[in-house]
Order: sequence, then structure tokens, then C-alpha cells
Amino acid sequence: MARNSRLRLVRPGSLATARRAVTTRRTRPAPRPPEGTPAPAELAGQARTLLSDAVRIARWAAVERGPGAARSLPEARRRAAAALGLTPDQVRTGWDRARLSGLIEIHGDTARPGWRLRAWDRDDMAVLRGWVALFDAWSLAHPVPEHLAPAAVAEVVEAVPQLLSLLQLSAGPVHVPALLDLLEQRVAELREERCDPLDAEGGPAARAAESEAPAADADVPVPVLLDWALQGLASVGALTLGPGQATLTPLGNWAVWVKLEQICVAAQSPAGNIEQSAEDMLRGCARLTPGPARAEYRAWLAARTVSSAVGELLAAARGEDALLRGLAFEALRVVGGPAEAEVRAAAAEPSLRPYALLWIAEYEGADPEEAAEALTREEATWLWVDTAAAVADHGEPQLLLRHLESAVQGTVPALIEEVRAGGHPRTVQVLVALAAAHPDPALAKAVRRAAFQVHTGGV
Repeated sequence: MARNSRLRLVRPGSLATARRAVTTRRTRPAPRPPEGTPAPAELAGQARTLLSDAVRIARWAAVERGPGAARSLPEARRRAAAALGLTPDQVRTGWDRARLSGLIEIHGDTARPGWRLRAWDRDDMAVLRGWVALFDAWSLAHPVPEHLAPAAVAEVVEAVPQLLSLLQLSAGPVHVPALLDLLEQRVAELREERCDPLDAEGGPAARAAESEAPAADADVPVPVLLDWALQGLASVGALTLGPGQATLTPLGNWAVWVKLEQICVAAQSPAGNIEQSAEDMLRGCARLTPGPARAEYRAWLAARTVSSAVGELLAAARGEDALLRGLAFEALRVVGGPAEAEVRAAAAEPSLRPYALLWIAEYEGADPEEAAEALTREEATWLWVDTAAAVADHGEPQLLLRHLESAVQGTVPALIEEVRAGGHPRTVQVLVALAAAHPDPALAKAVRRAAFQVHTGGV
């Protein structure tokens, strides 16, 4: 066929095309951080400084291989301390920070470099996301004094966002007594929320709960807990401590603003996505650009347990709408490691396998632009058809023609042949839509003929 155009060999099935299919309205302008907030490059520089030891340890662990490699964690720490000129305590702290910030990922008994480590020197946003992950895990990065009751510690951790909001709104130092008053009020509110109104009169359930409550919970040392929380937040670089006062650092101020903005994004969502089912949430996010969509995913995930959220997303991915299938796996990328087992299991399902394999490849450290190498040619073709179905359902003919360029096949006849052999349930619809959109009459005729043959079972 003389007029068959060559197709560029590019990464298959990019969901950017499918997302553009439903982006029919202007997105709201990106919100600006508070006045005086340093530029992202400057904030990233501060985060790199804070995590410099963690990066050194992560890079050392990434190349530590061979028969002489350490076979136990204490031995690895000793070797890292000797190789890097750090004390054992510095190695222990750096290792914990590397794990919590995603510089290192643990797979069974093996430590692997995380994708952030590869992007550390060139991607400021990857650095900032890594620091925010550490900021979110401040209570894990800072040891809890043994004499404190776990229930009391949990209450304070839950109350810390209110303290951070006060620090952020104050835009300057806040005296510790003011923080202590707020913490005591919030702890009291949390305890009241846990009380069952039916037992308020001191019934049997209330008396039993009182008799079984740990002694430490009856008299929580709130000042001690506040001191521990402030020290923990300071240890990850979120605030600085002075005589009787605390102040958010530029990084801490920016992180609190980002989280408040995420809450506002969810609250202002036209569909109220945070309260919706996974399917409705994904449909609401389909009209957003990737950045705001990820913010909505995070807000939606924060309102649910990980297991239920992952289950809902995979159920949405199993539906008939191919666009939701791709978006569900975008949301699962936000979940990260906790979704690994479920995603690996989903790879056994033909309709989810290409998406799951791409997710796994990226989770294990592959560059997103190279993750498609994890797919066989047949899987890449199946994914191309699935994404084309999303475009055909939600987009315009021009987008379908643009998607044609992302096929792995070198010519249109080769693409048609492999698409027909792939067995995708939407093959006929995709071929019909492609034939209707293609401006070349000869190619359009060939595609229509292929669609008819698939439909009738002919050769």
C-alpha cells in the first residue's frame, strides 16, 4: 500500500492523549504560595542539605554488592560508617531518613535505590516530594520516649496538624504556652470524640473501659509530649526552636501550605471527589491536569484505609471504561508501596496486566519513559488498543490520529494485523473510529475492512 505512512517508535499507550480527550474546560490557575516563600529551587536546595547524609548512605547501599557485601543490618551500618566517615548514630539516622523519604526501597531482604535517588540531582520536585514524605513520617523518624503511653503518643500525633496550622497562620514565632493550650484542647476533643454517647451515664461499658485503661492515659504528660513533638518536627527540618518558642522553617511553611491547598482542592472539586466512589472520583479527576489530579488522589486516599482504597481503584480499573482503567493506575502510583501486593496480583488479569506491569516497573525504579520495555509486543499492542478506546469514547478524531503515532508497529498494515490478533474486546470499535478519522482514503478503507473482518470472524 503505497500511501502507508511510517509510524514513529515511541513509548506505547501514553495516557496523556486519553486525558486530553476529556479536558474540555480551562483549568483554574495554579495557587500561589504565601508571600515570601522561597522558589522551589531554593527549597529543594534546603531539602538536599537536610538529607545529604541520607543520600550518601542510599548511594553507598545502591553500589554495595558482591560476596563481601554486608549480610546483616548492624554489619552494614558499621561498613557504611567506615566507608563514609560517619558515626554509627549518623548512619542509623541517615538510613531511616533514606527509607522514609523514598531514597531506598525495601523489597523483602533487599534494599534497592528508589526512583527519587536517580532523580535527586536533576529534579527539584522529586527532592521536595521526598522531603515531604519524611515530614509526614516525623513521628517515625524521632524515637518515642519509652515511658510514654502509646495511646497518648497517638493522640498527640493526630493533633499536630492543628499546631502546624497555627504556626503557619502566625507567619512567625509562636510561644510554647500557646501551642500547649491548643494541644491540650485538641487532645480533650479527641477523647470526647472516642466516647460512646450511650455510655455517657457511666454504664457497664464505660466502667469496664475505665477499669481497663492504662494508668498512663489517665494523666497524660502533655508538656512532655509537646516537647517530643516539637523536637521531632525540628529534627526533620520543619521548624526551629528558640527559647520558649517555635517557628516554621521555609520548608515547613511550604509543606503546611501545600497540604492545606490539597484540602481546599478537594473541597472545591465540582463533584466533591473526596466523598465519591473510586469510579466517580476518577471521572471527576479526568478533566484535571496531572498535578491537580494527583492532589485529589491524595485527598481521596487520605480519607480511606489503604486496603479499601486499593480495592476500590482496582474494581474501577476492571470496568468497561478504558479511561478509568488508566486513571486508576495513576492513582495507584500515588499509593506507592502499600499497593504493591495487590498490583502484582492484578498482573494475572489480562485486562489489567499491561498497566500493572508498567506500575511494577516504575515502582522498582525504571524511568517512566523506559518502563514500556517491561511489556511484550503483544501487551504493548493491547495497551495501545485500550488507550485508543478511551480516546474514541471521550475524545475527538484528531486525538485518535495523534494516538496512532504512539503505536510500536512500523506501518499501519502491521498495526492492523497485530491489533486483530490481540483479541481486545474493543478492537472493532477502535478500528471503526480510526477509519472514520483517518484522512487517507486508502488507509481508511483498509482499516474498515479489518474492522469488518474482526466483527464477522473472517480472515
